[in-house]
Amino acid sequence: MILTTTHNIEGFKIVDYLGIVTGTAYDSSYYSNGTKMSFKDMFSMSKYYEKYTLGLEAIKEKAFQNLKDNALKLGANAVVGIQLDVEPLANSSTLLVSITGTAVKAE
Repeated sequence: MILTTTHNIEGFKIVDYLGIVTGTAYDSSYYSNGTKMSFKDMFSMSKYYEKYTLGLEAIKEKAFQNLKDNALKLGANAVVGIQLDVEPLANSSTLLVSITGTAVKAE
């Protein structure tokens, strides 16, 4: 499946616009590969940023997979105009990733 932030796909012609699709995912940004950051690691900035980055990447990947699944349900082979939003949930270490785009058929 082609995923792009642009509204067209170079070398392809969009033959049908199928609708807006979204993909969302949320989780603690302090988790990475199923392991939680230790209290001690929270005071090591390099470990903190490493775990935070890996956690965010995992959440983002889940959201993209949800986006692709929703586009496939509509019969799409591409999603154009993708926008990504990352929001921290208040008073927690949880991040919400929301991805929106337009499902299309391209040839």
